[in-house]
Amino acid sequence: MRSLLVGVVVAAPFVVGAASAAPFDDIARGHEVTRFADPEIVESSGLVVGGGLAVTMNDSGDTARVFTVDLKTGQTVGVTHFDGKASDLESLAPAGNGQIWVGDTGDNNHDRSDIEVTRVPVGRGERHVTGETFHLQYPGDPEDAEALLADPRTGRLYVVTKGPFRGHVYAAPERLDPAGENQLQQVAEAPAMVTDGAFYPDGKHVLLRNYRRAFLFSFPGFRPLADFTLPSQKQGEGLAIDGSDTVYLSSEGAGQPVLRVDLPAAAEAALRGLPAPRPTPAQGSASGQDGGGRGGRWVPVLFGALGVVMLGGIVKVMRG
Repeated sequence: MRSLLVGVVVAAPFVVGAASAAPFDDIARGHEVTRFADPEIVESSGLVVGGGLAVTMNDSGDTARVFTVDLKTGQTVGVTHFDGKASDLESLAPAGNGQIWVGDTGDNNHDRSDIEVTRVPVGRGERHVTGETFHLQYPGDPEDAEALLADPRTGRLYVVTKGPFRGHVYAAPERLDPAGENQLQQVAEAPAMVTDGAFYPDGKHVLLRNYRRAFLFSFPGFRPLADFTLPSQKQGEGLAIDGSDTVYLSSEGAGQPVLRVDLPAAAEAALRGLPAPRPTPAQGSASGQDGGGRGGRWVPVLFGALGVVMLGGIVKVMRG
């Protein structure tokens, strides 16, 4: 009985959160661009998009390789194999000149002394390369990370860690030393459970994602500007932004779609430095569905109150 009550206590905040209505203009629209046709792509965890091509790789358990996919057909048109053992590949970032950074940054057990990033060429055709590998080290205890960012103006790398309640943003040295340990420096905090992220081409904005939401920040400084709900995915982990500011998403699972995303108007306004749009009557209390007007506000209040009462009763039972 006690274990059941503990389970209810743990589940209650998630029930309350799920019952809350989404605020006005909160949900991004997703449009399927293509699907990964290659049966070898089963855990798309990182994503880079440009020139009509998408680059992705599998999560932990695969060899050291990345796939280049034609966005028109979904077919794999190139594979880059690189030297070294892939401990837990989790992240990709653009490196310019037909290259990408591959982040061997996963560390679920928090027991790695360092993480690695490798720069490799990508594109059409199959190739085997050595790759240019650099070792990165956290200033404190090891952390798990699934997001690697590359500043489009300077090329400097940033690692975003994945914590259950919050993560951290770490800056790599401006110039990486291939022969030694490159010490990471914490520069900001990140939302919980970040699975990927990317710079916008202007170098002034960063978009991070977790399984459910995306978070827009200014750069430098990582000042929060907006956040919104992402389209539903099986296990959404990948995020990329191409040269035209278009956002793309990928998901783990065989044959999963690549989505093009329309940002909600409020997030788009924040990105452009414009005032936030006001909800129209149709989007406000008249419909009561968006949660932005009075009609939707009773939902989180009601369930919040119920959650408090329920938890209080459970605590009494457990003490008694």
